[in-house]
Amino acid sequence: MSGRSSPPPRVKQLLLTNLPLVGASESGIVGGRVAKPHSRPYMASLQIHGQHVCGGILIRDDYVLTAAHCKKDNQPMTVVLGAHNISKREKTQQRFKIKTFFQHEHFSGGYENDIMLMKLEPKAKLNQYVKGMELSSRDENVPPYTRCTVAGWGRTGVKKPSSAVLKETTEMIQKESECKRIWQQYFNSKQMICTKFSKKQGGICQGDSGGPLICNGRPVGLTHLLRFFRLFWSLANISATY
Repeated sequence: MSGRSSPPPRVKQLLLTNLPLVGASESGIVGGRVAKPHSRPYMASLQIHGQHVCGGILIRDDYVLTAAHCKKDNQPMTVVLGAHNISKREKTQQRFKIKTFFQHEHFSGGYENDIMLMKLEPKAKLNQYVKGMELSSRDENVPPYTRCTVAGWGRTGVKKPSSAVLKETTEMIQKESECKRIWQQYFNSKQMICTKFSKKQGGICQGDSGGPLICNGRPVGLTHLLRFFRLFWSLANISATY
């Protein structure tokens, strides 16, 4: 399996043409609500020795998009699709080995360029429980105060285990000025957006890097950082270096 290498031209074109906002997360859903079973057939659970470590998005029958730091050296990873309860072997689930990892060539272990494609082996069998997610166009703008959703199987609280079932919650896109006020030197408006969530509605916690931010029915980002706001990386300025 390769690491920081270039994906095939068709896959690279798919990313550079269609995905404007990406990032990484160390998050799960705290509070929130249990998702309707199999209502998010694009969701992937990345597992090591049967334990959920990251989320991801199925973008094609043979590729999952996630965060680059999810790759653990010398740790065999399994991708589970079609799951709602990852503590069970549901009949809807499909499990895959990873043939190849394609980390961003400028990912160095930090927050920047924390994005990765994983080629599945074999290809997924698409059905009502397993479907690829159509990506946003690069010029698609998500205005402030748009309500978006996040989902994952991450930890349900500090020092608590990962959720067995998929959970989701709603967050709101914030103004650029508010993102700068909260994140200060960490916020780059050319590469990032941020969201806000309430304690009452629930938010994210550790354990679900790579899970998507869904706005208007499409993924516009992968979670990056958390306080009571969340930060998302934009692909617009880094796409030329991919």
